[in-house]
Amino acid sequence: MMKTTALLASAAALAMPSAVAAAPRADATQNPNELLAQLTTAFEEFRSKNDEHLAAKVDDVVLREHVDRINDTIANLEESIDRALAQQAAAAGQERPLRDAEYTAEFEAYFQGGVTSARLEEVKATATKTDGEGGYLAPVEWDRTITDQLKQISLIRQYASVQRISGAGFSKVFNNRSIGSGWVGEEAARPETGTPTLTSLQFPLGEIYANPAATQGLLDDAEVDVEAWLASEVETEFARQEGIAFLSGDGSNKPHGLLGYVTGGAHESRHPWGAIETVSSGAASALTGDGLIDLIYELPEEFEANARLFVNRDTARRARKLKDGQGNYLWQPSYQAGEPATLGGAPVVHMPGMPTVAANAIAALYGDMRECYQVIDRIGIRVLRDPYTNKPYVHFYTTKRVGGGVKNPEAMKALKIETGS
Repeated sequence: MMKTTALLASAAALAMPSAVAAAPRADATQNPNELLAQLTTAFEEFRSKNDEHLAAKVDDVVLREHVDRINDTIANLEESIDRALAQQAAAAGQERPLRDAEYTAEFEAYFQGGVTSARLEEVKATATKTDGEGGYLAPVEWDRTITDQLKQISLIRQYASVQRISGAGFSKVFNNRSIGSGWVGEEAARPETGTPTLTSLQFPLGEIYANPAATQGLLDDAEVDVEAWLASEVETEFARQEGIAFLSGDGSNKPHGLLGYVTGGAHESRHPWGAIETVSSGAASALTGDGLIDLIYELPEEFEANARLFVNRDTARRARKLKDGQGNYLWQPSYQAGEPATLGGAPVVHMPGMPTVAANAIAALYGDMRECYQVIDRIGIRVLRDPYTNKPYVHFYTTKRVGGGVKNPEAMKALKIETGS
């Protein structure tokens, strides 16, 4: 998703006048505050050039491309800020001591030479209900480290509610809210009122895996920090798979994706409280300011405090050009490191995998993700060392059981792009 250093530098230089182009590249510093200053400068230039383009009597192709380059630079700067903040958080997390140094040492011995111990077997036996299941549980601290890194990469995991379980599945009970009530006098009869019914909703688990490999010689010579290497390999693959499944998974050996619960989606009838409701974009095959404002105000007030607008990078690029009736830009950049940009006052989150603006597409979601979506983690990451399948490589077949689905559809609204006439 990220552009290369060369492309970013080129975009910045072409998009801005010399005073701006002389500023450090977005990836030339890891200081979020310095990147934020670049972002503010870029947005001021963007507003100026976009207003100039809008005021032109004819479509100036060169000016339009100029505006688009600045727009791309703004997106790159936002992502650079997010990446710098994530690296700071990861560095802070590395300072935590190991909870069980003894087990970690034995697990490393298993990595290096396949040596097992009674302790490994004991931990394995207490963590699974399946006899003979292969592999050994990663130490608690490794498990936590990988989970923390996944949270930094997988945005739905970052904003959703996460429940860790030790059993084979998870279910949640919902009522249909049909309880009745009424006003009566002191001696009046009290007729029976409506009684709510309860429905159990299952959140089944699927298994996600990664299978990185290293040569036995590399492991023997201790040239690899196995812990860091495995965490890096696993986090990348797990985050990629989770990002797809949490957003658009079909529920077959994987989570039920959020978009499937939108009205007209594959899971719209799965939840007892109904589907995630849609709001019209207000124009055929296009994004409009009115449509986005309608989306924001359609959400019930009780979910507003933690609500965010989830869009992909291309939709955010289009949204930056939108204005209200007084000519003010709806999109505003972040003015403090760690705070998101806003659109119509709503914090914006770039969500890879969200559909882009097109007829009949769900181009934006707005709501409280923590209240809306439930991620289920089966405790324990399991690693099976396989030195036989692909000699001279040793594979580390790593698995984790994960589930997910909507727990409250009322906490989210979806923007649906209108079709043509």
